[in-house]
Formats: sequence, structure tokens, C-alpha cells
Amino acid sequence: MTTTAMIGLVVAILAIAAAAFLYYQKHRSERLHSSFGPEYDRAITDFGDRRKAESELERRAKRVEQFRIHPLAPEERERFAEAWRMDQARFVDEPREAVTQAHKLVDEVMRTRGYPVSSEFEANAADLSVRHPRVVEHYREACVIAGRQERGEANTEDLRTAMVHYRSLFEELLGARLTESEEVRR
Repeated sequence: MTTTAMIGLVVAILAIAAAAFLYYQKHRSERLHSSFGPEYDRAITDFGDRRKAESELERRAKRVEQFRIHPLAPEERERFAEAWRMDQARFVDEPREAVTQAHKLVDEVMRTRGYPVSSEFEANAADLSVRHPRVVEHYREACVIAGRQERGEANTEDLRTAMVHYRSLFEELLGARLTESEEVRR
């Protein structure tokens, strides 16, 4: 084989390898974007780099694969729905306590479903983002408001908003929609 032919072959192999790599990267990005939805965009913003964000999302997915996450049994679902109804009723007279209880209730549902709930909010949100990427933002927003509540910086409207956010995640984790009579009133 001549030197020119050898160079041409090497160039062709490198071009094929580069095309395969680019195809892999594009497919990886599309798969992660499809799986994580808005959480994908958030990760890119948080990390400031697509590759780092995608590596983090893949790390989360591998971590969550190790959990024994399962749907709630019907009796568990009803028990949690009843606890939510009681907390919802509490909101009228005790909005601060209701928000605190809503957070605890969401944590309890997560634990019952098989999530390892920690005191580190971001770790919980990262775990939730794998299977519930379209509602994890509700969890983040509710927790931000709950933090403001702890510092005495949240008003009743803020607390109502936190309850609405917690309810969105709660329903997702519960695997059932609550009726309108159980929603927070404006």
C-alpha cells in the first residue's frame, strides 16, 4: 500500500470514528433530554457545561437504579391520601404547621416508595429527578418556601403556594390525583 493510500485510509478511519463519536454524543444528549425533560435544562444551567451536566444526570440514574422503588399498595395510597386531606384541612387555621406537615408527608411517601430520604434537600431532589423530572421542580419550590417559613419570611400566600407545589409532587408519588375538594383554596 502506498503512503498516499495509507494516509487516505487513516483519514477515513478517523473521519468514521469522529462521526461515530458525534452520533453517540447527539444520541446521548437526546436520550437524556427526553428522559429528564426540564431537569436536563436545569442541569446544564447549574453545571454550565453540557458534558458535565449529562454525566451528573447519568450518575443520578445509575444511583436510583440501585433503589427498590415501587408503587404504593392501595391501602398505603388511601392512608396517605387521608393524611393529606387532614393536613389540607389544617391549612385554614394553621398554615405554617400544614406546610411543615406536608413536607414530612412527602418525605414519608418517598421513604415508603423506596427512596432513601436524607436531610439534604438537593440529594432528595436529585433522586426524584430521575423518575419524576417534570414535578421535581415543585419539590424545589416548596422547599425554598419552607426554608423561608423557618426564617419567618413567608406570608400566608407563600405558604399556600408551597402547599400547591407539595400537592403536585405528592400526587405524582401517590400515583393518584386528589379531588378538587382536597386542593388548597385561594
